[in-house]
Amino acid sequence: MTHSPPPGRPRARIPGPQQPPPPYPRIRAGLWKRCLGGGLALWALTAVVTYATGNTTLLPTLILLGSFLVPVVFVLWAYERHGRDLGVSAILGCFLTGGTLGVLGASVMEFYLVRPSWGMFVCVGLIEEAVKLGALAFVLRRMPGIRGIRAGLVLGAAVGFGFAALESSGYAFNAAVSTEGIDLRALLETEILRGVLAPFGHGLWTAIAGAVLLALRRPNGRFRLTAQVVGGFLGVALLHALWDATHGVAIWLVARLAGTGVHRELFAEGYIAHPTAAQEHLFTLFSVGLLILVSLAGVAWVSSLARRDPSWRNTP
Repeated sequence: MTHSPPPGRPRARIPGPQQPPPPYPRIRAGLWKRCLGGGLALWALTAVVTYATGNTTLLPTLILLGSFLVPVVFVLWAYERHGRDLGVSAILGCFLTGGTLGVLGASVMEFYLVRPSWGMFVCVGLIEEAVKLGALAFVLRRMPGIRGIRAGLVLGAAVGFGFAALESSGYAFNAAVSTEGIDLRALLETEILRGVLAPFGHGLWTAIAGAVLLALRRPNGRFRLTAQVVGGFLGVALLHALWDATHGVAIWLVARLAGTGVHRELFAEGYIAHPTAAQEHLFTLFSVGLLILVSLAGVAWVSSLARRDPSWRNTP
């Protein structure tokens, strides 16, 4: 026979099972959308204030906002959707350290190896994709548990977007500085164009190469230099070279159709002296069309890699 305790007497409480803390930070879904909207508003506001006041001290703010906005948003989207279990340190390390090492390595190697020629775009593609892939391997050298196609896609894209952000800031700075002073219009046009094209460039190519590299990584963390890895690297280097060469190829095609003769100088230097209105329209058509074709090829390759990894479909 049991008796209930008298009123007011404290009752013993049995502690319930404690839930382990989540292995990754809780970031609310859709943060990348708010980051994109807020970043665009801040960039536009900075551009208006810079134009109205002529305050050149705002130029670094304008350049950094415009150059980093799209890469950061895409990396944040990839982390929210497919990379929470990879860890914030891996994402940030690939974006910041990997991107910086890639830019530095590419600058040094291109300074000594690249010369104006028909093959300079292939050389640039090989160099930049090699240093980005090497930067990815360097950042992940002490993280042996990170491997697989999904990890390679996310972290490879992080390295590529870090590279793209730093490279875009350099191009924006060069566009702003002219012999007549600060060219704000050229700066804004450069940032808008590179921001629109950013998802189909460095981030896409390094995501492909990273997926192939980490898919074949050994359980002990050692990277394997197999025929598949080399083939993936050469494939993305070719996409990179075709992307860079679209301007020259478009000029070459216009000259060919116009019957002005096909000269190597047209391809290497990338211009036609005194073009007609029809030639300008053809150049726009060819250059944009070639960029779309290269982008579609890269997107199709990424999609085929993602379909091979069940964990990619099972992420939120």
